[in-house]
Amino acid sequence: MFIDQRPGLAGALLITAILAHPLPTRAAAAADEVTRWNVVATTTAASTETDPLTESRIFAILHLAIHDAVNSVVRKYQPYALDAPAVPGASVDVAVAAAAREVLVTLLPQHADAYAALYEQALARETDPQTRLAGIVVGRRAARAVLDLRAVDGADREVPYVPRDVAGDYRPTPPDLTPAMFVQWGGIAPFALQTASQFRPDPPPAPGSPRARAEVAEIRRIGRADDSTRTEEQSAIAKFWYENSTQGWNRVARAVLETRPMDAWDRARFYALVNIAMADGFIAGFEGKYHYRFWRPVTAIRDGGDATWLSFLPTPPVPDHPSTHTVLGAAAARTMARLLGTDLVSFTMESGAPYAGIRRQFWCLSEAARENGASRMLAGIHFRSAVDSGFRLGEQVGDYAVDTQLRPLAAFVEREPSR
Repeated sequence: MFIDQRPGLAGALLITAILAHPLPTRAAAAADEVTRWNVVATTTAASTETDPLTESRIFAILHLAIHDAVNSVVRKYQPYALDAPAVPGASVDVAVAAAAREVLVTLLPQHADAYAALYEQALARETDPQTRLAGIVVGRRAARAVLDLRAVDGADREVPYVPRDVAGDYRPTPPDLTPAMFVQWGGIAPFALQTASQFRPDPPPAPGSPRARAEVAEIRRIGRADDSTRTEEQSAIAKFWYENSTQGWNRVARAVLETRPMDAWDRARFYALVNIAMADGFIAGFEGKYHYRFWRPVTAIRDGGDATWLSFLPTPPVPDHPSTHTVLGAAAARTMARLLGTDLVSFTMESGAPYAGIRRQFWCLSEAARENGASRMLAGIHFRSAVDSGFRLGEQVGDYAVDTQLRPLAAFVEREPSR
């Protein structure tokens, strides 16, 4: 979904939601402090209805700051932005909280009071003043290093889009005809990729070609708002995956980590790599979208004579090719599978807003990613070629993030599962 930001829930309600994820014993507190701030970020972004692209950038910055903060206590992995001597006496728990609070106050300031309350809880769990102070310094320093690095990445640029009334060119879609959004996103600096066009997908099929006609006919049948050939389960799948990719796949990450013990270093790296893969998925995907400027199914179908056709779920106001929803699912699933050493990770999850409460079970990560992509066809908002290209691009981005970022240092190289 693409929704304007607006004031959201009260800080007290945010704290209540986050405290539903209590920390376990002190032995595991630092590792789970990483997850707690992931919950803080996703809950805050959801409550303020932050758009998914902005979310991806915020979550990547947040988890890179947490990674660099933890890594500054004991150096186990390559840093991202803060390459400074280790501070072994610092509290890892406090370093995580300090880094997270600094990032969120800067990028999602609507709930600063809630962050302060949760930050104070982390400080209170560390009784040694020197250890606590060292953690604060390390965390803030890591946050500022990542924030400063991303301050001029181009995310706030404004780039116009002028549609052309020709077959195949993206035009604002009915019923609301919202102008094209996030035209600038493919031009911002990637987190891991060398360039946004590094893995640019192949072009979509030419309008009027046999393949294009077949894809139009397919979405006309299964993706229409009324009188569709979709089954009840297919409609549920479309709704299950319709929420922001960044929300859904961070929830997947939390679900798959529930039964996998990790220390704070591995957990921080896990969330960081998953989120920079998704952030770069959007950047690379939007570079492709506005390079090809390909029309959405609703435009092609209406131009083909079905003048009242509407998609089952609302069509986002951006071009079709590739499907970035698919890119993010494939990038996240591939990254998790690489880090866990297996794709065979089963999990059960409920959907979030706007169609909360749908429950589905998956036997492996790639199965979930494939269904996530297929959901966009069932929703009537993407062609098959956009989904297929999105899946390939997502896997390439995920592999590149794991292969190049936050690599184990020599003393800890045995931690990395073989590919």
